[in-house]
Amino acid sequence: MSACVPTRHERTPSSRPPRASGVKRPHSPPPGGRRFRIAGADVSASITVFLIAVPMSLGLAVAIDAPLSAGLVSAAIGGIVAGLLGGTPLQVSGPSAGLTVVTAELIQIYGWRTTCAITIGAGLLQILLGSLRAARSALAVSPAIVHGTLAGIGVAIALAQLHIVLGGSPQSSAMGNALSLPAQLARLSPAAPVIGALTIAVLVLWPRLPGRAGRAVRRIPAALASVVIATAVAAAATPRIARVDLPSWRSHALAELPQGPVLALATAVFTVMLVASLESLLAAVAVDKLTAERAANQADRASEEAPSPSGPPAAQASDPSPARPAAPDPPRTSQVTAEQSGQPPAPVQRSDLDRELRGQGIANALAGLLGGLPVSGGAVRSSANVRAGATSRAATVLHGVWVLLAAALLVTVLEWIPLAALAALVMVVGIQMVSFAHIRNVHKHREFLVYGATITGVLVFGVLKGVAIGIAVAVAVALHRLARTRITVSEQNGRHLVIVRGQLTFLAVPRLTRTLGQLPQGVDATVELDGFFMDHGAYEAIQDWRTAQLAQGGRIVFTGRSGSRIAEPAAAAHSCCRPWTPWRNHDCHDRPTQPTTAADTLHEPGIGALGNAAGAGAIGSADGATGTMRPTGAQRLLSGLSSFQRNTAPLVREELARLAAEGQRPSQLFITCADSRLVTSMITSSGPGDLFTVRNVGNLVPIPDIESPESGDDSVAAAIEYAVDVLRVESITVCGHSGCGAMHALLNAGPETPRTPLWRWLRYGLPSLERMASRHHSWARISGRLPTDAVEQLCLTNVVQQLEHLRAHEAVARRLAEGTLQLHGMYFHVGEAQAYLLTEGSSSGTGPDEVFDRVGPGTDPDMPAGPPATPFIDPSGPGELERTHV
Repeated sequence: MSACVPTRHERTPSSRPPRASGVKRPHSPPPGGRRFRIAGADVSASITVFLIAVPMSLGLAVAIDAPLSAGLVSAAIGGIVAGLLGGTPLQVSGPSAGLTVVTAELIQIYGWRTTCAITIGAGLLQILLGSLRAARSALAVSPAIVHGTLAGIGVAIALAQLHIVLGGSPQSSAMGNALSLPAQLARLSPAAPVIGALTIAVLVLWPRLPGRAGRAVRRIPAALASVVIATAVAAAATPRIARVDLPSWRSHALAELPQGPVLALATAVFTVMLVASLESLLAAVAVDKLTAERAANQADRASEEAPSPSGPPAAQASDPSPARPAAPDPPRTSQVTAEQSGQPPAPVQRSDLDRELRGQGIANALAGLLGGLPVSGGAVRSSANVRAGATSRAATVLHGVWVLLAAALLVTVLEWIPLAALAALVMVVGIQMVSFAHIRNVHKHREFLVYGATITGVLVFGVLKGVAIGIAVAVAVALHRLARTRITVSEQNGRHLVIVRGQLTFLAVPRLTRTLGQLPQGVDATVELDGFFMDHGAYEAIQDWRTAQLAQGGRIVFTGRSGSRIAEPAAAAHSCCRPWTPWRNHDCHDRPTQPTTAADTLHEPGIGALGNAAGAGAIGSADGATGTMRPTGAQRLLSGLSSFQRNTAPLVREELARLAAEGQRPSQLFITCADSRLVTSMITSSGPGDLFTVRNVGNLVPIPDIESPESGDDSVAAAIEYAVDVLRVESITVCGHSGCGAMHALLNAGPETPRTPLWRWLRYGLPSLERMASRHHSWARISGRLPTDAVEQLCLTNVVQQLEHLRAHEAVARRLAEGTLQLHGMYFHVGEAQAYLLTEGSSSGTGPDEVFDRVGPGTDPDMPAGPPATPFIDPSGPGELERTHV
């Protein structure tokens, strides 16, 4: 068992929080049961979304020539039903802008009541797909196709609404609207275009109002402001302009049994389901991103506004120097830290896309049954909900309740709205569906052809055929890229360079073998492979050519595009390990041994078959669950050494030869724990010859025993003396880490603890425990937060205390007085892979605080650093070897 890593079975049942403590268990229901809570922020956000949803719902109903009451029905059902049952709490559902073109065509072909029946069928199909957990698969469609479809629908919406803004009536298709636009301009009437232009101007300029007054006015949604201003101007200037005409609810049309060809009706149901589902799922993903960004901004503001504590949690009380227990209770420390850290509440959980799809299906089925438009999640309404500060699904549900009340009580007010204002509002929504950010991303990933083909197909042939055209073009582009491989050959100073650009598949094998066959026998060549895929046919062709060249005395080297050498092309295709970062995939050495053949591995000249011998001849242990052979410790050691000799040694041999000739000249003495999870060369980006490392249990530095030097431990002192006086290092770093088992043992030790060799060593850590309990020292802490528990507090305090022990060594004190040596404290959080450095001046013992600051990616601390990381000599990874170096 590791001396510094507590095992799982060491946890006792008493460490779990009691049920009455108020601490939430991982799988327990939230406190307070399932009561529906409404926060003040949700009420204000629901009003904001309501003010956006009403004009948009009416505008979409006008756009497809549906009953205007149908838009309000869908907005209410989308808010209440989808809000309660959906998997995205902050997503607001309502009439679908993406289905405007499809629904308008269905109304013209089948009539309104049959269209409602089609909506019911689409909702039932969504419920089925959500129950089959197919929501995540829907996002597997190429983003270029999805955004191209939505952009095509947006263009079609804008073209249709432009006719209404100009005072006319739209045609049945996007192409018809585009072709009839010159005739519409010829018979232009001034009233509707002026109201439409005014609406668009307010929509565009409202979010940009300057000054303090502008900030106050901008709290009113731009959609509401534009419609209200346009309505007021129309009432004063053009009283005879066409306005909203809400029919009586007594004449509201409900669904009927569908009538028409079965295949055509099934296609219509599938089309409505597909577009509504994609729009809802994409909006759910966007809501997740907005929620995460909002939570991050709140956390940043909270960390900036929170006061910086100068001591432990107890020190924040009225008594400036309260007594502290020697060993604080870890659960209590964690609880106090959570309460006093000032952090914002946890962000809303990520969306359950399958539940969201089922909720959208239920809402669509109910909307069709009650004579409403198809429902989907809307990006405009949802983003407004998040930005307005909504915290739960209560905001979405309340918005639906407000729409329902408005439909019943505000009919007279709604009938004052001009149709041109609603058309302009929907036209702007359609234009916003063509996102230039999406166009840039698609162009950057070389998929603009797919995007353009999808838009064209949607505009010319309709939504479903446009999606099919986009998929066909995407498949053709992928096949073209897969088959396109460029092979060039050049010669310089008698050495041939073969450059292979693109993927190596069986389609490229004839051209590849023909090009390689033209090279002379026994050639000295470098093959540069620039691609991420090589199938078995291309691999065998390259291997056969390489074998033949080596037999004729040739020298073949494989490199990547950057020129870095690839020692084994086969390993890149058939193994998880990467020779230059063996720790990253170190677990692949633990896989069951498999028989290998000569065809599985390409051997470099001079490298024997040690790897195959290790795999075939070493003794393994049987896995009881699978019956396979798992490697033992000896086999893992031999496999790691073999991997080093095969992969890493050729890369570092020149550097190690230089170090062997010049001797070691490290710039730092690094004292850290023997914990197997700490890889010093990895976390310090150092290589051979950079660090003189001392590892022991608990990263302890015993104080020199002047009175009886023979009875003390001199191993660490000897390493310090050698590093300081002989190697003349420039700095000494004491590095602690999270979850240190030695600190656990110190906290849990008692009078009955047996005095084993381990305890006799850990007694050198007792001063750290006393320092933490002392009232004369401030607690060490991490900048930006307090330690999570007593163990982390002791880990930090131990680093500070060991720096004090270092100053008691004669060699260290002398160099410090000369000004030629620096001391550094460091803390490494293993789970976060985050390093913290003790702030300058804190380690001198004169400052009031001992603060560890976070080291960021761009931080350049005033601390000697080694050169860029060199491939590790040790092929094992974090957690494999317990290291004790003295």
